[in-house]
Amino acid sequence: MSSTESDVVEQASSHPESSTSTKSSHPPTRASPRASPRASPRAANRHAPRVAANGVHDIEDRILRMTGYYGYYPGYSSHRRDEGSDSHIETPASETSGEVTAYQTCANVVLKVIGGLLLVLCVSSSWVGTTQVVQWTFKSFSCPFFISWFSTNWNILFFPLYYSGHVAITREKQTPIQKFRECSRLFGEEGMTLRLFLKRTAPFSILWTLTNYLYVLALRKLTATDVSALYCCHKAFVFLLSWIVLKDRFMGVRIVAAIMAITGIVMMAYADGFHGDSIIGVALAVGSASTSALYKVLFKMFLGSANLGEVAHFFSTMGFFNLIFISCVPLILYFTRVEHWGSLSSLPWGYLCGVASLWLVFNILVNVGVVLTYPILISIGTLLSVPGNAAIDVLKHEVIFSVVRLAATCIICVGFLLLLLPEEWDTVTLRFLATLADKKSEEHGEELTESSINMRSRSRANGAVSIPLA
Repeated sequence: MSSTESDVVEQASSHPESSTSTKSSHPPTRASPRASPRASPRAANRHAPRVAANGVHDIEDRILRMTGYYGYYPGYSSHRRDEGSDSHIETPASETSGEVTAYQTCANVVLKVIGGLLLVLCVSSSWVGTTQVVQWTFKSFSCPFFISWFSTNWNILFFPLYYSGHVAITREKQTPIQKFRECSRLFGEEGMTLRLFLKRTAPFSILWTLTNYLYVLALRKLTATDVSALYCCHKAFVFLLSWIVLKDRFMGVRIVAAIMAITGIVMMAYADGFHGDSIIGVALAVGSASTSALYKVLFKMFLGSANLGEVAHFFSTMGFFNLIFISCVPLILYFTRVEHWGSLSSLPWGYLCGVASLWLVFNILVNVGVVLTYPILISIGTLLSVPGNAAIDVLKHEVIFSVVRLAATCIICVGFLLLLLPEEWDTVTLRFLATLADKKSEEHGEELTESSINMRSRSRANGAVSIPLA
């Protein structure tokens, strides 16, 4: 118990009659915001309003009452400022702590947004670099399946890189094998067995290989800008498959976006008259987007949501599967002369390692970025690869785009942006518009009130008197 509270208890117990008489003689008044809730009765009696012999309060109290001082009640004049100062001892500290908390929250949001923007640039740059280096590789080495197979093998490094970063940040004592077993719970409670390895990894590895192979094949027929724009249609295919297979919520704006994506595909194929390498390249790019969408929908259906460690484990597992079971395909293509690359020393290892490393960096940034920042920024980073590739095609390769191709690319990009709208975008938009309408009505009402007050003051200054009608 504090000293102030003990004084109140002692005074109430020793002078019960005085407290009763005080309550009866002074009626309750409106409390002041400056009054301290812990003020003692002695302080109240000491600062009570002084009354003259004729029953009139101090001059200062009368002036404050007449002028309508905010928060004033009789007896609250300048001689009570010492009590008011005591009551506000804790207020600046609380306000300062609230300001510091708000500042920290704003700083965290700003840092997250800035980090997300930097990540967007890294994602788009890595994807643009992958696409351009693949086309440069074709000038000296035209073996698309070998390129995609070699790049997929680098996924084995995903989990070791994740474990190194995890140990550097958390200083965890788990060994790599223990962490690998912990992350293998993505396959089930029993962990990863040979049966689950083949059952869960095989279909995803095949879809992954088809996606990369068709994308690389399309780069032999079309420009990097066209292929990257057509690949952005995978968002529309993901929505359609999720709506049909996963029974996701129907959204009219996403149906419009899917129609725009299909329109852009048709216009891209029509740009060269539905013949030659153009229609084949468009079909290959659309096939790559379709297999990518199927991969994502099946991952969500069978494996659900996964954390970063489980994703790193899954990517490394697909890399092992690719190295063990799919290595026979490049050998078959080599001996059948479909993809003949000569001796190993003649291979462009610099280009091949560049493609594989950029592809691995892109996959790492996409999966890490979803954890560290907003997922919508990662999607925007993929979309920004379209203007990035267009700039390089125009400046480096001197590509001239037709009006139809530009229109098709713009339609696909707009449809991609519409697919990024959240599910509750319509409700949020209507709520925002209603809030703006309320603010405008309030401001209009305040303007009318101010104008009426100004008119009354002018009429009083001119000597006019307003006569009420009722």
